[in-house]
Amino acid sequence: MRVFVYKSQKKPDTYLYLGTRDGFNQVPESIQAPLLPWLTALEFDLTEGRRLARLDAEVLRRNLSEHGFYLQFPATALDPLVAGGVGDG
Repeated sequence: MRVFVYKSQKKPDTYLYLGTRDGFNQVPESIQAPLLPWLTALEFDLTEGRRLARLDAEVLRRNLSEHGFYLQFPATALDPLVAGGVGDG
């Protein structure tokens, strides 16, 4: 699977992973708006067994398959896409 990564020019260390080059239509406007504009960061093949520095490859693969995108926040921020559900804690 080819992955295209874009960096938010507004929010440091915030990245958008897409399964389609420039497939921004996959991402709801309410999510994109505070992060625009995007700058192309890199692209890579997400192959079986590939390891990523700050992200579980299987989580990325699943999000791209189910939602068409994955949003990665800075390490110091709580990622709402992987945070515990309602009633946790």
